[in-house]
Amino acid sequence: MKEYKGMIILESLEDKDFLSKLDVISIKATDEPEPNDRWHIYTVKVSQEEILELEKIIKQGWYAHFWNGKEVIAVFRNKTFSFVHNNKSTWKPAVNYGLSLGISREQLDFPID
Repeated sequence: MKEYKGMIILESLEDKDFLSKLDVISIKATDEPEPNDRWHIYTVKVSQEEILELEKIIKQGWYAHFWNGKEVIAVFRNKTFSFVHNNKSTWKPAVNYGLSLGISREQLDFPID
């Protein structure tokens, strides 16, 4: 079974218990001064099945992304895109969809390690 590494923002989920089912590698909080403005970013290992499950519980206007090597999967509510990280032209459908939801271009950067 193919595994992906990825990032999920706790605040993006309708069902926060979903994270308890995953292999969590690390948790990081952003350093916004106001607690309500902070994001809690979970780095996780997931299967393709778990990625597809996320499509049903991620809030509209948010996304999560996962990678295996240069292969990237971006998950929005009811929509998933696959592309090659080092070929920006393959990002276009995911970026355009994210922009159509009101996500800023800067946030559609899909960082991988």
